[in-house]
Amino acid sequence: MSDWTETKPFFETTAVAHLATLMRDGSPHSTPLWVGVDGERVMFFTEIDALKDRNLRRDPRVAISVTGADNPYAMAFIRGEAVERLDGDDALPYVDRISHAYEGRPYGLRTGLAVWFIEPRKAWSRAYED
Repeated sequence: MSDWTETKPFFETTAVAHLATLMRDGSPHSTPLWVGVDGERVMFFTEIDALKDRNLRRDPRVAISVTGADNPYAMAFIRGEAVERLDGDDALPYVDRISHAYEGRPYGLRTGLAVWFIEPRKAWSRAYED
């Protein structure tokens, strides 16, 4: 069993993660996205009122998985809860921090964005070595 300390480095890379949220009927909705780490929380951004944004405002439970940036057989996931949401100008420093990690520059879109912060409740990771 892994813990957040062992799993956290997977979310500090430029690997694309996959977020699962819950639809109104309880079915899962999964989408690829960029992630970052802020303290002990995972963060990501989305457009305001995108499906994942609406789902999280209704039900904060999430799962996020990621594979190793250099090794697709290394993997990690967290299950947790969306505990904070920032939008507008308050979101931009976090949006740009994530964008800098993935693209080396501020994010092009400057309006209509929200950042979500996820508190991991369960974390697991494994790096399969040769």
